[in-house]
Amino acid sequence: MQRRRFLHQSLATAASALTLAPALAAPVSAISDAAEKPFRLNYAPHDGMFANAAGKDFTDQIKYMHDQGFRGIEDNGMLNRSKEEQDKIGALLTKLGMTMGVFVIDGGDNWKVSLATGKQEFKDTFIKTCKQSVEVAKRVNAKWMTVVPGYFERNLPIGLQTANVVDALRRGAEILAANGLVMVLEPLSDNADLFLRFSDQTYNICKAVNSPACKILYDIYHMQRNEGNIIANIDRCWDEIAYIQIGDNPGRKEPGTGEINYKNVFKHIYNKGYKGIMGMEHGIAGSGKDGELALVKAYREADSFA
Repeated sequence: MQRRRFLHQSLATAASALTLAPALAAPVSAISDAAEKPFRLNYAPHDGMFANAAGKDFTDQIKYMHDQGFRGIEDNGMLNRSKEEQDKIGALLTKLGMTMGVFVIDGGDNWKVSLATGKQEFKDTFIKTCKQSVEVAKRVNAKWMTVVPGYFERNLPIGLQTANVVDALRRGAEILAANGLVMVLEPLSDNADLFLRFSDQTYNICKAVNSPACKILYDIYHMQRNEGNIIANIDRCWDEIAYIQIGDNPGRKEPGTGEINYKNVFKHIYNKGYKGIMGMEHGIAGSGKDGELALVKAYREADSFA
């Protein structure tokens, strides 16, 4: 009798455990799978974007980014990091199979060092920085470098300014092309004094430079502010676009916080066969760890296009 009762209780306990096990295990498994699954497009966060969840050390943040499914990074200030830091970051990216996105070819106060002026000192600074960028690119396995020509020069006609910019960029492109690298020109919306502001203008300059080492960085946030018509303008400039950046408008935060239908934009870019980086050059709408988790969720949602 006792043996029958023992067997009955044991079977009931086992059945209960089997019933409960999937319910308890499924959410943990689902969270793990979702966190580790790469996104369909190669979104690239930057230093500080996950500082609350992963800490202030950039390499720890990179590991966390990888765990969340990101397979690229950006670091505008890479040129100014120490050689030891650059080597460490490059080794980690190689180990994790992640792609290094843009860093900035920065000649100091990059906007005021204007290539539009045609001044030799600005050209020399630009060429010197291009040469430095080649060495940094080797350490971190980078391919793309952001270039901003600087301020509009009001004392010169626009045609002469454009010629000055093209001349400087051709010289920089020769250095980068010889090393398999690409400068990506970024039209900006930060203020009206900047020389480079529109996608068609940038397209025209790339055609004039006529080098595989001089292409467009199409920042969706800036282009929404300056010209709108995002999908049509991407199509018009497509053969010169080598890099894309993200930011919703207004606010320059993650997708879903502004007016841009990022799910449709991402779908369009994906269907065009784009395999490059999608740089996350924006802030975070929320704060703390919760804000960072909401950021990842926003990208999961925008990346779920059919």
